[in-house]
Amino acid sequence: MATPEAALAPLPEEKSMPRPALASALTAVLLLALPAARAEEVVAAVAANFAAAMARIEPGFEQASGHRLTVVLGSSGKFLQQIQQGAPFDVLLSADVERPELLAKSGLGVPASRFTYAIGRLTLWSPDAKAFGDGEAYLKTGAFRHLAIANPAVAPYGAAARRVLEQLGLWPGLQEKIVRAEDIGQVYAMAASGAATAAFVASSSVLAGGKPGSQWLVPQNLHPPLKQDAILITRAQNNPAARALLDYLKTPAAREVIAALGYDLPTP
Repeated sequence: MATPEAALAPLPEEKSMPRPALASALTAVLLLALPAARAEEVVAAVAANFAAAMARIEPGFEQASGHRLTVVLGSSGKFLQQIQQGAPFDVLLSADVERPELLAKSGLGVPASRFTYAIGRLTLWSPDAKAFGDGEAYLKTGAFRHLAIANPAVAPYGAAARRVLEQLGLWPGLQEKIVRAEDIGQVYAMAASGAATAAFVASSSVLAGGKPGSQWLVPQNLHPPLKQDAILITRAQNNPAARALLDYLKTPAAREVIAALGYDLPTP
């Protein structure tokens, strides 16, 4: 039984962490937990012509934002169909303005998020440096076995190639020589492998591929402008990584990459 003196004796002083040390420890714990809490993933459906640019943009975006980026390449038309069918994409980087506009009007895309991230250029290309000097004359002579284009029904660059041939009065007469691929990336591969003698490709593909060959930069008055729009998919409107990617495409770092690969830049 404790004596009255013992009951009144002061309790032993508890050892506690000094306040500054405690604050530092708590800050360290929070900083360690922060990246895990904030890191998100964005799945981007990207038009095939923009593959090389996206490969260079991806590491910069991930480092600057802390988010993860997964890129799926293909044709803009196919992506539109897949998004309409519920495909789990967060962002669409189309090769045209029409398909993002359709998504915005249908409620599948966020209208206020849509913007032009690049303006593409179409090039007639052959890996053979001696194939042609004058691209228009080369097309008119028909001195080639196969001419590759992207499928005009689903690929904007293919639609532009068809328009060029129509403007030159060559579309009907070249049907037996024209071979179609699903997207502009496959078109470039067909020409690079020799499966096609020449091809209508994105200028960015030629610059990234490092094989100058024979080139004819198609005059822009022969086809509608290849304005390329991006849009946030409605299902991802609360995904910070998706919004961060769209914001990053407007930064000087991203625009520098885009311009270096032969795209014209939209006015900020």
